[in-house]
Amino acid sequence: MSPTPENNGFFGNLKYDIPSSIIVFLVALPLCLGIALASGAPLFSGIIAGIVGGIVVGVLSGSQVGVSGPAAGLAVIVLTAIQDFGAFDIFLLAVAIAGLMQLALGFAKAGIIGYYFPSSVIKGMLSGIGIIIILKQIPHAFGYDKDYEGSLSFAQPDGHNTFSELYYMFEAISPGAVIIAVVSMAILVLWEQAFMKKIKVFQIVQGPLVVVVVGVLLNLLFMGNESLALKGDQIVSLPVADSFAGFFNFFTFPDFTQITNPQVYITAITIAVVASLETLLCVEATDKLDVYKRVTPTNRELKAQGIGNFISGLIGGLPVTQVIVRSSANIQSGGRSKASAVIHGFLLLICAMSIPYILNLIPLSSLAAILFLVGYKLAKPALFKQMLKQGKSQFVPFIVTILGIVFTDLLIGIGLGLTVAVFHILYKNYKKPYFFHPEKHKDGEPIVLELSEDVTFLNKASILQTLNHLPSNSRVIIDATNTMDIDLDVIEIIDDFKENAKYKNINLEVKGLHDNAKIAPVKAEELTEFISKKEPALV
Repeated sequence: MSPTPENNGFFGNLKYDIPSSIIVFLVALPLCLGIALASGAPLFSGIIAGIVGGIVVGVLSGSQVGVSGPAAGLAVIVLTAIQDFGAFDIFLLAVAIAGLMQLALGFAKAGIIGYYFPSSVIKGMLSGIGIIIILKQIPHAFGYDKDYEGSLSFAQPDGHNTFSELYYMFEAISPGAVIIAVVSMAILVLWEQAFMKKIKVFQIVQGPLVVVVVGVLLNLLFMGNESLALKGDQIVSLPVADSFAGFFNFFTFPDFTQITNPQVYITAITIAVVASLETLLCVEATDKLDVYKRVTPTNRELKAQGIGNFISGLIGGLPVTQVIVRSSANIQSGGRSKASAVIHGFLLLICAMSIPYILNLIPLSSLAAILFLVGYKLAKPALFKQMLKQGKSQFVPFIVTILGIVFTDLLIGIGLGLTVAVFHILYKNYKKPYFFHPEKHKDGEPIVLELSEDVTFLNKASILQTLNHLPSNSRVIIDATNTMDIDLDVIEIIDDFKENAKYKNINLEVKGLHDNAKIAPVKAEELTEFISKKEPALV
């Protein structure tokens, strides 16, 4: 079996990671600026967060294909906090403290929370984000750029929502932007064809890179033409320093005089919790997209994000999380190791310092075409068919998550999907805490209730109802010989039923209950120690 890419070392996959990092850089640039704009923060704070997310988090993270940066899900929290504080530098102190809190969560092994989200919800999250990306980018493709780049919420700062924006964009169609978007889509579709992928040069040169170059050339060509020329809000708008030294004036430092301000800590806790949750969700989703199906160590990821947020807060950046849009763009562009995320961070830094004028020629409509492709690959129709075949238990949470993300926002959508999935689990537990085979039961013979291997407090209602409806003057056997773990709540119900059975003339026999109730589940570390003694090579 061939080794996974990370075994080749940091530089072993550069022929894949460098082209991918360029695409991620091009996607990340307007998103960093857009999220900063929506957050009411200085535009360059988004770039700083992108640089820190790429370089610092990229180096420290255990994720091979995840990309971190400023997250749209935190925009409202950031905007409210800055308005409440009345100063950006006070908010930066909260970001730095939030980073230390995340670091503590990592050492406390809180990363395990990410493993409790069902696969159907994670897949719904990916598809929901794919659909919302497409819907949000349609106005940008038509030259209507009222909503900021990177927006994922249904309600928009401009007073419209995702769907009403599609109506209002027809009042402000820009012919130049539409032409660039159509040409860009044609290039991307051509690059996806099988015959193109067989040609060596087209394997090296990525379609999205060609799209950006063509977009810049068309933008230059349209200049001076009154009907085709692009406006300032239809292109990337990176802040430009007057000089090389002036570049460092974009960096801001926290106001440490507010270290005793209780509101700073409340904001820090909010950022730490939401950023950690978004990161863990994106880690789960990114691992599912990873071609090599590698598993990211979640506690290490929390530590990396914590250090990243601490540094971002110290130098004037927005809070960072792992972000699915950039991560999926990385995977779809062929990124194989963490080098791609790190290089994209350096590209943000170098290009912001040296060539901001060139970057400010990139049309948002050409970037919209790139994101259309990213969105489509996240929400392919084949995935919907696959989930439908897996039955209601998988399909319903999947669809609810998608609808929740499209009509509310990321976290609420995931919360709705998780609620439905948990409800289904509770329902299953209510129905199946024991086995009874009516087809094998004959009149005059005892009623046998065979308990499952694991019986939890979630099964109390079902077991209690069943025991209460057992007929008087019958013989009942509760068989717990195969039960490995049973809650004391259920044992109390059975013990109470023993007393009640006497008054209903029920002949009750309980097998193996108290012996098995003493068996405690094996702890993970004990199991690892046992395996290491038997098969050291497996650990």
